[in-house]
Amino acid sequence: MRPIGGLSINRMIPNMLTLLALCAGMTAIRFAVAGKFEQGVSAILIAGVLDGLDGRIARLLKSTSSFGAQLDSLSDFISFGVAPAVLLYVWTMQSIGSPGWAVACLFAVCMSLRLARFNTQLGLPDPPPYAYNFFTGVPAPAAAGLSLMPVVANFEFGADFLRSPYLIAATTAIISGLMVSRVPTFSFKRFRIPHDYVVPVMLGIGAFAAFLAAEPWETLLVLGLIYLGLIPLSVRSYRRLKRAAEEIRAGRGDGGAVLRAVDGGAQQG
Repeated sequence: MRPIGGLSINRMIPNMLTLLALCAGMTAIRFAVAGKFEQGVSAILIAGVLDGLDGRIARLLKSTSSFGAQLDSLSDFISFGVAPAVLLYVWTMQSIGSPGWAVACLFAVCMSLRLARFNTQLGLPDPPPYAYNFFTGVPAPAAAGLSLMPVVANFEFGADFLRSPYLIAATTAIISGLMVSRVPTFSFKRFRIPHDYVVPVMLGIGAFAAFLAAEPWETLLVLGLIYLGLIPLSVRSYRRLKRAAEEIRAGRGDGGAVLRAVDGGAQQG
């Protein structure tokens, strides 16, 4: 008797989450057009959570595929490229007309270029060990979150200057540049928590969840500021590890124990 062909439901779960993220992004656009900006921002945040889950679940279920990778990029473009651009344009940048629309288009274009660059790197040889824990440029969900920080700050503090179309256009243009830049940013995908810090980290996550439930906008704003503060640290760490690797290749020393630790962690991750 021949086995029944088909695809296991477990292998479909990651793609289901990706499609839910795409729908959340589309819903954010609907809320933005209707002037419901808080709901629009919330929908983009939900898309970010789903985007963070689909890849990890795919790896846990051993159901990664090139189809899933391409679908994920298309979902990211809608949820983190088009949706934030439309929301920011409708929220304030439409008041300056064509320049505001040009900046919104710039954000979406830079997002598409970033995702295209990422897709072309699929299947290429692995990066050097010192680069395992870094992205090139600001990743799509982080860029969307950073672009929405003035909106979130306006929700929390109600300051009128935060809704200035010129301020939003300037910050959006800067974030667009960071997306397609070569600036190394922490990935956290291969970050390993030492056993002694597991309980404190879990307590920290619990505290974050509590603050998020009690003061969502203020908590998200603090999280965005922390991420911005980590960018200079990621550049410094990347350059230090790269310099250590170059010392090893040149035979001028062992390059330091840090590089060996990163290499070992990448191989285990």
